[in-house]
Amino acid sequence: MPPTDPGLSLSSADPRQLPPECRALSEDGRRPPAPASGPLLDNLAGWGAADTPAGPFALVPVRPDRDLDRITGWMNDPAVAAFWELAGPPETTAAHLRGQLDGDGRSVPCLGVLAGVPMSYWEIYRADLDPLARHYAARPQDTGVHLLIGGAGDRGRGLGSALLRATADLVLDHRPRCTRVIAEPDLRNTASVAAFLSAGFRYADEIELPGKRAALMVRDRARRHLL
Repeated sequence: MPPTDPGLSLSSADPRQLPPECRALSEDGRRPPAPASGPLLDNLAGWGAADTPAGPFALVPVRPDRDLDRITGWMNDPAVAAFWELAGPPETTAAHLRGQLDGDGRSVPCLGVLAGVPMSYWEIYRADLDPLARHYAARPQDTGVHLLIGGAGDRGRGLGSALLRATADLVLDHRPRCTRVIAEPDLRNTASVAAFLSAGFRYADEIELPGKRAALMVRDRARRHLL
C-alpha cells in the first residue's frame, strides 16, 4: 500500500555544500516547489549532500515535469508495486505526488541522488502531523521516512542501509527540534525491516495501519552515535 495515507532542482541549497555532480542539477534556473522551502521541514531543499561509502547523497525535491516518467517506471516494478500499490499509468503516480506538492509542506517527495545519479524515491514527512500519529505515541517534530530503491541492481547489497543512515543523519542535522526519525515498513517486507535495523533504527513496536501491519522503526537522536 502507499505509505500511511496517503528537473531535479537544488536551487535553494547553498552550492558550496553540494558535490559538483549535484551542483550541476541546480543550474537550470528553476526553483523547487515552495513547500520544500517551508518551515514544516526546516527548508529540506537546502540541506545539501551527505557523505556515504557509495558517494555523496542528496535529497532533491521532486519536479513532476522532469521526474514523473522516472518515478512511474519505478512504481511499476513488481517488487515496488507489491508494497506501494501505485502501479499504473503516469496519472496514478502524478496524483500521488500532487497530494504532497499541493499541500502545506508537511510531506516532501524527493529523488535520492547518489554520486550524481537519481536512483531512489523518498518521502520525508512530519509524522506527528500525519494520520500515522493516531497509531503510535507521537512526539512533536517526529519526522517520517518512506523510500524505494529504483533499480534492481541497487537492491540487496546493503546500499539501502547506507542511504537510510545518511537520510536520518540529514534529518537530525538539519531539524534540531526533531528528536527521532520514524518509519513504518510493512512487516511482510523483511528486507526493508532489516535495512532499517542495519541503519541504526530500533524496532519499537508492531502497529496496525489501514491496509497493512507495520513495524514501527525509530532512530533516536540520543542514540545516533551508538548504533
